[in-house]
Amino acid sequence: MKILHVIATPRGDHSQTLPFSRAFLGHLAKARPDLTVQELDLSTTTLPTIDDTIASTKYRLMQGLPVDLDAAKTWPRVEALIDDFVSADLCLITTPMWNFGLPHQLKHWIDCIVQPGYTFSFEGGYPSPLVHGTSMVCITSRGSDYSPSGPMGAYDFQEPYLRAIFGFIGVTDSEFVHAQPLDHPVLREQAHADAMEAVEKLASAPRWAA
Repeated sequence: MKILHVIATPRGDHSQTLPFSRAFLGHLAKARPDLTVQELDLSTTTLPTIDDTIASTKYRLMQGLPVDLDAAKTWPRVEALIDDFVSADLCLITTPMWNFGLPHQLKHWIDCIVQPGYTFSFEGGYPSPLVHGTSMVCITSRGSDYSPSGPMGAYDFQEPYLRAIFGFIGVTDSEFVHAQPLDHPVLREQAHADAMEAVEKLASAPRWAA
């Protein structure tokens, strides 16, 4: 079982999110001794710049044209990111919530891998997903409680976006664990315990059995 672990927090050992993902992987390893994990730390990885060359290449691909010489140096780096993603059985995304949404590094990576002819097709004017067999687990940390039924639910642009963009390319098997509210001095301890319990339960689910 291959996991691509996309780390979207720049805080390293100070991260509030990583402990939950580490716990998830630790529990999962007990059920899957064949587990291999490839880490992609977006705070230490230089992603291809989304410049005119990459944007133009995307439009060429949407028109059914090949990658041109202008993109010869940059495009292989985009393809490598896509290959790492589509070859994984599970994509684990570790991300805090920033300003109701995603850290910019995570959005940058998504903009790199969502490409026509690779993760979706665009024929006849309508998009169609091309990613098959990859599941996703997103583990997040939030300062407040953004549960749909709560007063902050309308401000959650993180989970809906991630479900939408990955569903667009074919990843419809997705699970979310939110550690929230971690900035509340009274509720923080229980929120941490609840999230740890949730990742253990998720990792122990029968679906992951070899």
